Amino acid sequence: MRRLVWVQVLFALTGAYDLVLGLAFLFFGRRLFEATGTPPPNHDGYVQFGALLLATFGVMFFAVAADPRGNRNLIPYGVMLKASYVGVVGFYWATAGIPSMFTPFAVIDALMLALFVAAYLALRERLA
Repeated sequence: MRRLVWVQVLFALTGAYDLVLGLAFLFFGRRLFEATGTPPPNHDGYVQFGALLLATFGVMFFAVAADPRGNRNLIPYGVMLKASYVGVVGFYWATAGIPSMFTPFAVIDALMLALFVAAYLALRERLA
């Protein structure tokens, strides 16, 4: 059975991206909001909780990268994470406007979402 190296690379890069982004918002959230001119939420805990969730997903993506076939069952959770972010940001971006700080992440996550679905399907074909 041939290895799907692109799947491993995708989830390793996504793991690093989400872990680093999560840690950046955990430790420097207030500064990131200030630097982008984005009003922060009324309590740092809202950002910190989301940051820790993102970092947790980053670690999960490393598990998928290490064993894509064995951890294929985790990919739908990544799909839901990316679809949730893209859906919420995309909706407000299209209807009410949203601070520009959030839009690059939505574009990147939309690409990741499509690639996650492709990876999930590619792994299914290999298992059959």
